[in-house]
Amino acid sequence: MKKTVGIVALLAGLSVGCNSKKEIVKPIPPAPPIVTVQDPPGAPPKTWKEHWFDHVQVVNRVFYDPNVAVYYDGDVKGSITWPFKYMADAWDYTKKTYGNFGDDGRLFVIYHAGKYGGGHPSTYMDDSHDYRNVTDCGAGDFNAWMSGEGNDIDISTHEIGHIVEGASKGVKGSPAWDIWHDSKWMEIYQYDVYLGLNRTADAKRWYDMMMTKSDAYPRAGTKWFKDWFFPIYDQFGKTRVLNGFFTKLAAHFPKHQIVANGKQYMEYDRRMNFGEFIHFWSGAAGANLENQALIAFGDKDEKGNDWKAQLVKAKIDFPGITY
Repeated sequence: MKKTVGIVALLAGLSVGCNSKKEIVKPIPPAPPIVTVQDPPGAPPKTWKEHWFDHVQVVNRVFYDPNVAVYYDGDVKGSITWPFKYMADAWDYTKKTYGNFGDDGRLFVIYHAGKYGGGHPSTYMDDSHDYRNVTDCGAGDFNAWMSGEGNDIDISTHEIGHIVEGASKGVKGSPAWDIWHDSKWMEIYQYDVYLGLNRTADAKRWYDMMMTKSDAYPRAGTKWFKDWFFPIYDQFGKTRVLNGFFTKLAAHFPKHQIVANGKQYMEYDRRMNFGEFIHFWSGAAGANLENQALIAFGDKDEKGNDWKAQLVKAKIDFPGITY
């Protein structure tokens, strides 16, 4: 017990002795504040909760510039960077060719891995994707989008083409959809984009694939690219004739006013028939394409109607389309 008392007294003495030196005790500075990088005004959101179709993911912004905002879901490899430049270049080329698509100059680019195989677009006139121009591409493979080549850029570019098709010149809708369906317009659009971006190897790769491709509509064995789009593109102004078709549609095809996101736009009243389709493409080309249409499609539309009679009526109904 005495020893214990002695030890306590000794420790107390040491404590008194240390304090008796009267050293100046400097206050410990506070930890530096956590710095959160603030986005500049007008920056796209850092996250975006999907709310369309079966998409329920929260996607994260991984890159943005004046042309694109790129988002990945949690399964896309963070090392993938090719969309930053490629999609920005493709979108910039598209705007220079076909005009602006709404007030926001950006394309919102979404990629998924391990889910949502395929892709879809949306436009600045659609509330479904918060009035943004969107390409949303997915793949069942968790290692998808690694190469930035072949199908990676093909499907990505394809979806941009749908934005052109469905929202050019401030008009909503695709009057030609029932005729060329999901992908025929994209065949020539993508070829032009690859050429426009000086991706000559991709342009040749795409050309070689499309020249052998055939479809069942409007008749079995139809070669849309080989017998219709490429000859028109090659002979009548290339990029100019592609843009010319949408320009003619916006100027002459029936439409009505709509309000989207608080702004006024126009929307096409209906889809076009095959004779009107040939008439408007002839107007874009500045040449009568009736013979080319016979070579490519025969004389019947997909439902077996004689499109030559439709063409005669189209010339009466749309006299402003000249060639």
